[in-house]
Amino acid sequence: MNSGGLELPPGDGGRDADPVSTSGSADVPPSAVSLARPMDAASQIGPELDWGVDAWREVRTRAQRAGRAYIWLNLVEQRLRAVVAAVLRPVYEPVHGEDWVVAAAGPAGQEWVQRAVAVREVSRRKGYLLDPADDNVLSFLTLPQLRELMVQHWPCFEPYFDDRRDLELALDELEVTRNVVSRNRALSETVLAQAERASSRLLDILSADSGVPSARRLPVDAVEDLVGDRYADVVGVHPDRVRLLRQFPAEDLFGGARRLDAIGIGLNLLVQNFSGRRLVRLAESGSRVRLLFLNPASSAVRRRERELGLKKGELSRSVEMNILHMRRVRARLRDPGAFQIQVFDETPRFTAYLVDGDGPDGVAVVQSYLRRTRGMEAPVLVLRGGGRVVKPGEEGEHGLFETYREEFEAVWADSRAVS
Repeated sequence: MNSGGLELPPGDGGRDADPVSTSGSADVPPSAVSLARPMDAASQIGPELDWGVDAWREVRTRAQRAGRAYIWLNLVEQRLRAVVAAVLRPVYEPVHGEDWVVAAAGPAGQEWVQRAVAVREVSRRKGYLLDPADDNVLSFLTLPQLRELMVQHWPCFEPYFDDRRDLELALDELEVTRNVVSRNRALSETVLAQAERASSRLLDILSADSGVPSARRLPVDAVEDLVGDRYADVVGVHPDRVRLLRQFPAEDLFGGARRLDAIGIGLNLLVQNFSGRRLVRLAESGSRVRLLFLNPASSAVRRRERELGLKKGELSRSVEMNILHMRRVRARLRDPGAFQIQVFDETPRFTAYLVDGDGPDGVAVVQSYLRRTRGMEAPVLVLRGGGRVVKPGEEGEHGLFETYREEFEAVWADSRAVS
């Protein structure tokens, strides 16, 4: 008996009595407390906690979208914080010292700035400040509060920005995403795309130059900018050429190119998607073009026809038509030397379009030739030249862009000119 007058039932030693029996056995006092035996864990909670394939797919999608959105929001917040500090610190710090943020917030922002001060003090005591550079009130202000500082002191910021309305509209578009990400709720693909556009526009407004010359043709993606070194210089992968052109039209790829080098069997991506008139204007504006076609009379063309199940001569005629079309373009130029056409007789291994490949702002589209798969259906890689994006000043191995550029030059050296 314990102090409450209750008694635990005996164990299983020699007795087979049911601990929850209602038979009133003399062996178990009526006042005894019964201990229920634990159920089999698998049969009790296993099926209820398990996630199926659909559930895992959903949470992975949510995490991926939230991760991308968080990176964009983080970049914008850091940039906005730096801009606010650069503009307002020289105004308030000489008088108010390290309390310059509190002074800049003024009476209108007294509540949220004091809350930031309190969070900073708690972080100090608990050791949450891992970087001394974050030991300031400004680091604890949220995106809306940084925006409020800019709005309150717009005359100080006006000389640096053309349109306050554009800035505020972009910040408004980010507010939905910021609330969703901060509360770990589902983020739709539409809202994520809106957030990426708004963030990119904000970084442009705030003059956050990426430092990557090719960003003019192929904008640097937030995730690429942070983890691009994990994937060499590959910045895009598309299942086929149709999906590539949906996101990266030929005009965006070739328009305004300073130099264009292309190698492949028929170069359909260029010939069929970029008009001859545009090629003429491109060359007349100073662009240098070198095109390498597979010789339509070579045995390699006949082998490729057999691989694809085409009729004899079908592929060779297609290549001939493309070469003739490019010859007509060349004939219209005042300087035909700016538009060179050559053919090679080797086994074709890939097709590549290298735009401005001789400089740090190059972009390339590359496809490998697969058996029984036409070029339109083969996977596509988009490469950025100029080395890795994340650590552009670091010495290291060349990426894929340089590999394909060198391969092009080697084949070009062994090819023959088309008259």
